[in-house]
Amino acid sequence: MQQENCLINLNQIETYIIHLKEQERSISTIQKYTHELLALYNHLNGNPLSKVSLIEWKKSLSEIYAPTTVNSILTVINGFLRFIGWEKLTVKLLQIQKVLFRNEERELTQAEYTRLVHAAEQKKNNRLSLMIQTICATGIRVSELKYITVDAVLTGRTEIYNKGKRRIVFLPSKLCLLLKKYIQKQKNTAGAVFVTKTGKPIDRSNIWREMKALCQSAGVASEKVFPHNLRHLFAYTFYSLEKDLSRLADILGHSNVSTTRIYTAESGKTHQKLIERMGLIVTT
Repeated sequence: MQQENCLINLNQIETYIIHLKEQERSISTIQKYTHELLALYNHLNGNPLSKVSLIEWKKSLSEIYAPTTVNSILTVINGFLRFIGWEKLTVKLLQIQKVLFRNEERELTQAEYTRLVHAAEQKKNNRLSLMIQTICATGIRVSELKYITVDAVLTGRTEIYNKGKRRIVFLPSKLCLLLKKYIQKQKNTAGAVFVTKTGKPIDRSNIWREMKALCQSAGVASEKVFPHNLRHLFAYTFYSLEKDLSRLADILGHSNVSTTRIYTAESGKTHQKLIERMGLIVTT
């Protein structure tokens, strides 16, 4: 492959994005791929792409972003390069040491989750309180809230279609009772439960901002408060009770159990307590 032929153009990027849409990739995935590819395109500024230039870009990314973020970007770029037939230009991902324990400074505890719910109620934001509880009690992604419909509340279950997969999600009976009251108050007879004033499913960015506004009154660190952490709390709580990783992966909609393991890792303190209980120190 001659280097002068390795000029990335917008038509190639557009063709690849169309391919992703045909593969039924999620809207958020398509947005991410578009963003990363345009970032590389702008970085090259009309210059040809080479193995050396891509490795240099990889190094510059490593100085700005966390290794997992860098690898996420490189995965996008490598996929694009393979699609357009430039596989020889793909670069290796950064090697990341496996994390054995959860970062307790980032993980939301059940007590903190409870305080967030109460804080939302104190602010008379019943919708936010119910959205927080719905995500945490079902383990769904924030983007999947649109599948919590009036019909789902009435039947106690919903079918979610995401990333080319379908799965059934059950709603706890107590949650259904709360949502039925909310639906009746909103005079909502069909469609998504959580909607904007114009009737559209609520956007994740709105939920994120509303949750962040609860931090001070709830006494919860800001870095712990974001929708996906509610999904983490569901996963960790479920695994603590059932110890069934494969079943949890199915519930969460994970294709790979290794992804689910990240959600269920124990804290360092929990591991230390286990080591202490083993009683293998003999001398005094």
